[in-house]
Amino acid sequence: MAQSPTHYTRGHIEVWDFIRDQELNYHLGNAIKYICRAGFKGDNTKTADLKKAIHYLENELLHTPEPHGSSGPVPLRLRTPEWTEFGEDSEVFDR
Repeated sequence: MAQSPTHYTRGHIEVWDFIRDQELNYHLGNAIKYICRAGFKGDNTKTADLKKAIHYLENELLHTPEPHGSSGPVPLRLRTPEWTEFGEDSEVFDR
């Protein structure tokens, strides 16, 4: 088995082991992954990883059914124009 990069092995457990243990879905798991490695991946910046985490959290909100009696979907007020380069279904993000 290949050894994981250091930005995935900080702390006592690997992030994907935590995600699996908590039974998080794709969007929430990716948000956790980007939050945990923010600023620790070589040439990647903390800001870029945090923007990616927000992207996944926003996507989760868009696809989460609202409870009965809700006033509708959650508005995406955090999105800024420079984030649109990733798009809603972008595959730009790596592991």
